[in-house]
Amino acid sequence: MSKPVFQRISDFFSLVKIAHTIFSLPFALIGFSLALRQTGEPFSFRPLALILLCVFFARNAAMGFNRYADRDIDKINPRTTLREIPNNVIKPSSALVFVIINAILFIATSYFLNELCFILSPVALIVVLGYSLTKRFTSLSHLVLGLGLALAPIGAYMAVTARFDFLPLIYSFVVIFWVSGFDILYALQDIEFDKSQKLRSLPVALGKQNALILSAALHLFAIALVIAAGFTGHFGYLYWIGSAIFSTLLIYEHFLVKPTDISRVNLAFATMNGMASVLFAGFVIADLYLK
Repeated sequence: MSKPVFQRISDFFSLVKIAHTIFSLPFALIGFSLALRQTGEPFSFRPLALILLCVFFARNAAMGFNRYADRDIDKINPRTTLREIPNNVIKPSSALVFVIINAILFIATSYFLNELCFILSPVALIVVLGYSLTKRFTSLSHLVLGLGLALAPIGAYMAVTARFDFLPLIYSFVVIFWVSGFDILYALQDIEFDKSQKLRSLPVALGKQNALILSAALHLFAIALVIAAGFTGHFGYLYWIGSAIFSTLLIYEHFLVKPTDISRVNLAFATMNGMASVLFAGFVIADLYLK
């Protein structure tokens, strides 16, 4: 008996961890709001809706491909055996079709934004899909993931302005360092498994202690860039409140994970970073609109 439609949709949303959109979406909203303020364009639901759809489709394609590409690895990793594909909730062929549909919808949606976004949409897909293959040949996969999510603020800005600019680019680098830092923490869970399967990551290459130090250093770079963006954009006090909260949460997560105890890595990975992203974006956007 086939599953009800809503259950199938729920299965695919679980496959791509739809809740983790909370990492990239707030920065896309920063890029969108920044573009409106800098260009003087009036608020419109049309570009916002298209941007949200682009984020949704691109992330679905990226995470769906990640689960498809890693299906054999996930089957033998004790931490991931209950994921949808190894647990036979979703067939590999269905996951691949899901990826293709979302990739096509992402490109099609970008067409309705502007020509530059449409031209660059395949490049964005190469980055976000390519991440899933990187741990097979490089320890720098965390930086590639950061690059993929870093497309959100600059992409949303371009969707409104059809051009690059320095300030949204700073936020893209914030995302690169921030995401790379917390993905290193997340990878600590699989260090022994990755070694056994000859998969690469910075925790495997550096060891737990050095990986934690590098993660903290990347987060300090992210904080420094948040401060630099504040001065570059001549923001007001709300921005600095948001920056202080963002910085405090990033620093605090490094007290949760130790080389001898990674039991709270999911708290550090999901909860702290989700809160940091949402709260920071809220204060930045409020500052932009209340100037």
